[in-house]
Amino acid sequence: MLLALALISLVAVVLVLAFVPSSIVRQQTKGQIPVSVNYFFTRKCNKSCGFCFHTAKTSHMEDISRAKRGLQLLQRAGMKKINFAGGEPFLYPKFLGELVDFCKEDLHLESVSIITNGSLVREEWVRKHAKNIDILACSCDSFDENMNIEIGRGTGNQVEILYRIAKWCRKNEIKFKLNTVVTRLNYEEDMNEHIDTLQPFRWKVFQVLIVEGENDSEKTLRDARRFTISDKQFEVFCSKHRHHKSFVAEPNRLMASSYLLVDEYMRFIDKDGNKLTKSILDVGVEAAMKEIKWDVDAFQERGGVYEWTKENEQVEACSTGMSEKLVW
Repeated sequence: MLLALALISLVAVVLVLAFVPSSIVRQQTKGQIPVSVNYFFTRKCNKSCGFCFHTAKTSHMEDISRAKRGLQLLQRAGMKKINFAGGEPFLYPKFLGELVDFCKEDLHLESVSIITNGSLVREEWVRKHAKNIDILACSCDSFDENMNIEIGRGTGNQVEILYRIAKWCRKNEIKFKLNTVVTRLNYEEDMNEHIDTLQPFRWKVFQVLIVEGENDSEKTLRDARRFTISDKQFEVFCSKHRHHKSFVAEPNRLMASSYLLVDEYMRFIDKDGNKLTKSILDVGVEAAMKEIKWDVDAFQERGGVYEWTKENEQVEACSTGMSEKLVW
């Protein structure tokens, strides 16, 4: 009898939950589950992009044990995807490799991603850690080397680097991704031919963003004001390229508070005002997330959850799907 009553009660609870409006569910979970996190474990970089919003104001890095502990706290709080960024993460290949392997082999995250300018990536490193990398993303702001140099990213071989890394991704069954920041310098550029050849599985196109205290004045390490564009100019670029199935546009209104960013001290960053929380190593993830604004609706609108786990059976953009004419 007791078992039957328990089962009836359970069914009743399930039926009630089934008719709870989804908006209420979103309110209850909003800002509490860090599904996808960007970890900027270093601010140091070997490039000097004029619009950079996370500049080398410090040289701090957590030691590997503290970094792993922070990642474990995030995983326990619900993180499914981690993206390692900087600065330039490949300035520290051993540190990066150990965290990549830890996230897959110990934390069993669904997706491990890296964003890089590409200049320090080595094929041996890619081959060694490939089984634990779902996505390798390269910054690609222009296919005109003179423009790359003017931006502060190029040394004359940025395009060659992109094609080389795309081949390594295909060879090692890693999803190849491109990130492009659209600025006053490149908003009229036509990238279609290269995108057709590279065939990234995902191409993120960002409107250049001004962040207070990072790139907003002559007093900051970078002054991105000369790179800014209007929404209309951003649309000029998007209209030329949105026919690519990999294309994902992110105007400023979606970027400002739709990302969960963790800095080199393991603090959440609120890009909408450049606010920093206390370290999750000191106060925990839940307490830290209460201090920031994370717009879950904007996160969903920009496609924050997607097919971010590679599948050996069907690696869309990095195996047979990529053009065999991948030569530059």
